[in-house]
Amino acid sequence: MYVAAHPNDPEGADLDQVRRFAVQELRKEQDADLQAFGVRFDVYFLESSLYTTGKVEDTMRRLAAAGHTYEKDGALWLKTTDFGDDKDRVMRKRAEKGGEYTYFLPDVAYHVDKWERGFTRAINVQGADHHSTVTRVRIGLQALEMGIAPGYPEYVLHQMVTVMKGGAEMKISKRAGSYMTVRELVDEVGRDAVRYFFLMRRGDSHLVFDVDLAKSQTEENPVFYVQMAHARMSGIFRVAARAPESVKAAGADLGTLVEPEETELLKELGGFPDVVARAAETLEPHRVTGYLEGLARLAHAWYHKYRVLGEPQEGARLVLAAAVRQVLANGLHLLGISAPDRM
Repeated sequence: MYVAAHPNDPEGADLDQVRRFAVQELRKEQDADLQAFGVRFDVYFLESSLYTTGKVEDTMRRLAAAGHTYEKDGALWLKTTDFGDDKDRVMRKRAEKGGEYTYFLPDVAYHVDKWERGFTRAINVQGADHHSTVTRVRIGLQALEMGIAPGYPEYVLHQMVTVMKGGAEMKISKRAGSYMTVRELVDEVGRDAVRYFFLMRRGDSHLVFDVDLAKSQTEENPVFYVQMAHARMSGIFRVAARAPESVKAAGADLGTLVEPEETELLKELGGFPDVVARAAETLEPHRVTGYLEGLARLAHAWYHKYRVLGEPQEGARLVLAAAVRQVLANGLHLLGISAPDRM
């Protein structure tokens, strides 16, 4: 996790202490939100460390040595037009404006550090307001001539989230310091619903988070609908007094699964590996949620018509139920969402 903490305040031990305390308190709040959301970061990286270790200065020197910088009007510029940008970009402001580095230079320095630590693939998840940084950071890395791939790092940019409750938007004011945290949303509707709703839309599409829908136990609530399908498949085994793991395809006549709902389920199950692979390739987890909802729809329809045990097809249908249950569980677990056996 990359935590911005820019060190451009006036020098002074007291201010440094205040700044460190503020960052520590912010980090505590972030940790609490992430824990509620079910996310853990292995490493935290403070932007301020790029300055204290000299990595920003070093990156600027390396860009200059590569011949892609120049001074103009008292500012230091990067010749980004050499790499297809529409205009060159300022790396360091002129002295009258404080002589500070612009925001994209430390971002370049951070990714240089990441690359040199062996992370040859990096995926940045950021807000859509960072769109302009994508090209600049990549160009900065190319200008260093270090052999970094042109598409490094990869980006997933998310739009803002509108939270609705009782049919009205929950107003959030940045100016007044009024906002809803992820932790509060998890407390309101539960972790599973928050994770699922955030994942079921493309990152570049606006998400309207309907609190009432997320809390409802109806077919309209997609996460409830998928989890209920898993619970129903589990219920079949409780009625049969069998463990799902005890059912083996080798001992069943799968040729008896001839009903349209059964053949559709079999086809859908076969597509799961490709869906997961494609979702990973395109960085689009909503492909998995869409698949799970489609599988759940077929599973619910089959359950209502063919769950009766004691028929000649019982063995094969138990195999089918076990397979559906397993794939639903696998998909939910990939998304960090529980797969309950009862609801």
